[in-house]
Amino acid sequence: MAEAAAKTVWKISQGHLECSICCCLFKDPKMLDCLHSFCLKCLKEMMSKQKPEAEKIICPVCRRETQVPDGGLQSLASSFFLSSLVDEVKQQKEVLGDASAPTVTCDCGEGKEATWRCLDCSDNLCQECRKAHGRFKSTKNHQIISLGDWKKSKMPPAEHSKPITPMCTIHTDHPLCFFCDTCNTLICSMCVALDHRSAEHNFLKIDDLIRSFRSEVENILQKFEKSRQHFKSTEKSIEHARNRLQKKLAQARTGIDAKAEAEIAKIRNKAKLLTDKVNEIGQERDSEYEKVLTNNREQMERADHTIAAVNDLMSQADDFELLELKPKVMHNLEFQEELKCEPANYGLSFIGVRFQDVVSDADLGEVCVREKWQLKEKFGKKGTNDEEFKCARAVACFTNGDIVVTDTDLKRLSLFSSTGRYKTAVAEGGLMHQLEAPWVSHDDLLFVTDKKKVKVFDTELQFVREFTPSADDADGRSKSYLTAIAVDSQRVAVADKGRKVISVHNLDGSLIASISNNMVGDCAVQCYDSNGAFIATVAQGMYNPLGMAFTPAGDVVVADRHSVKIFERM
Repeated sequence: MAEAAAKTVWKISQGHLECSICCCLFKDPKMLDCLHSFCLKCLKEMMSKQKPEAEKIICPVCRRETQVPDGGLQSLASSFFLSSLVDEVKQQKEVLGDASAPTVTCDCGEGKEATWRCLDCSDNLCQECRKAHGRFKSTKNHQIISLGDWKKSKMPPAEHSKPITPMCTIHTDHPLCFFCDTCNTLICSMCVALDHRSAEHNFLKIDDLIRSFRSEVENILQKFEKSRQHFKSTEKSIEHARNRLQKKLAQARTGIDAKAEAEIAKIRNKAKLLTDKVNEIGQERDSEYEKVLTNNREQMERADHTIAAVNDLMSQADDFELLELKPKVMHNLEFQEELKCEPANYGLSFIGVRFQDVVSDADLGEVCVREKWQLKEKFGKKGTNDEEFKCARAVACFTNGDIVVTDTDLKRLSLFSSTGRYKTAVAEGGLMHQLEAPWVSHDDLLFVTDKKKVKVFDTELQFVREFTPSADDADGRSKSYLTAIAVDSQRVAVADKGRKVISVHNLDGSLIASISNNMVGDCAVQCYDSNGAFIATVAQGMYNPLGMAFTPAGDVVVADRHSVKIFERM
């Protein structure tokens, strides 16, 4: 059991206690500005391989630079918490019978055999260090027993040791209990009374300051997590655009080949030239996407290294060490403000070919590098007749291509063919109040919001049923006004602008859930991906576009107040 416990301790601690240069337990670890720690000996060996006049050392983990202090690498901040953890693991292995060395050496580093154990410092001492321990004022009262007696006790080191409160280096009999923010240093009560009593000195209790410090770091880490999610979302958009580019490239190549095969052999050379041009553009754009992805990933990789180091420090260092390292921690967390996520450029993901008749020296086709839409059909005008509109607010399409248009001023629901031929309408005085937002379900049922109700019609605009999503508030201040609807195979979502809620229902109208939501309208006819990245503008320069829908063929139908316009992708 003792051996298993020792192995468990080693397994848990190994990832944190090994120097990534020598892959051994830390020995005299020093911390760089990036918060990564390495053995002093390993850092010296690294510096020896650099130019003699070099004043900076590069972290082998994150490649960040650290200015070497005037006192050399020895003057770098020591990772006392890592040293303590290494000592703890060694001690537990020794106590639990897993020590591999036949003798224990003194912690002074001179290789002398240790014969004593200081229970206050948790250090192994040789005879000379034992005498020195008794001479120094700060250690003369420490409890020291023979190493043999300590091993015989078979008690975990944690039960021997006791927390040590650091003492002031100026007033050695007083513990450090305050932090002077003005001087950026730990102080004792005597320091407060003598050296830091003027009004310009701002000092706080260590407990209060460490709480504030931890809270500040936590807030920054939370902001970073949001940035991480944004980077992930952007990466998905870039990958989606990249895949779309590959599909469009494949479609363009297929089209070029089909056109070339339809022509005579003399134009095949032109087909090859055009294909090469498409491939060249595709490679250049794919390379741009790769650069953006690489840049974003490198930013996140550097950020992850910093965050990992901060998290290790925050979880393993004690309060005093954290306060001493506070300037470095906050300096490293400044990267959060420098993170810049390059967005997905959907403009580069489109490529197509506009073909033309080949005569004499004309090219086989023209490469289209931007996605464009053109007007295919237009029907209706301002008026009150069957084929006219006063306020064409929204549209929907049945699977056979028929188009449904709601006119909120005429309180009319009209049905047209896919080419704009008028077929029928519903405009009964008692049935319609304020028609908006039609939506066709998977089984070709038409759901339409009518101010306070949702009405359902078939493909011939015959009334099927209706239901009321929500009632007015009891105080009368918020009245129901349904403005938008969406339907899938099992649910109906209804937006209530008056009560500022979105309610979700079963197809029979029974309520599933209701969610508060402040809705904002937008007249732009533009296309975005699921992560919010812009793809293309479908239509511009319209009179007053209020609603849109897709036809089964993929065309876009837009209700433009006094007319209905159908756009197709070029």
